Amino acid sequence: MPPKGAATPTAPVVRDLPEPPVLPEPLPEPAIDDLRLETVLGVLSDPLRLTIVRKLLLEREQFDHTCGWFGLDRPKSSLTHHFKALREAGVIRQRQYGLERRSHVRRADLDTRFPGLLDLVIAWTPATR
Repeated sequence: MPPKGAATPTAPVVRDLPEPPVLPEPLPEPAIDDLRLETVLGVLSDPLRLTIVRKLLLEREQFDHTCGWFGLDRPKSSLTHHFKALREAGVIRQRQYGLERRSHVRRADLDTRFPGLLDLVIAWTPATR
């Protein structure tokens, strides 16, 4: 319990934005019943992927985002690999909008299948360099 008068840290707030009325079909992804804990934890063991998911949960400005929105200083091919790994594990959903792919976290599916997992991602603090 914090000392009397001490500031209590506030929990990060997930930005919940409504799904637009018309969306392209999602790219191939596992069904909710096919999500495997070891696969999801394996893909989230990479700090960059964990950062991507956390940023999508806490900082999103619209329903879904392109890889350029993240401001990550990585080659496009590397980012494509990381986003594909997250999608194939069932952590994010991607849709093709013309020439760009946009992503968002499959929050409802993950909360249903693995309650509390995304709370751990939200509470995670990236290491400082």
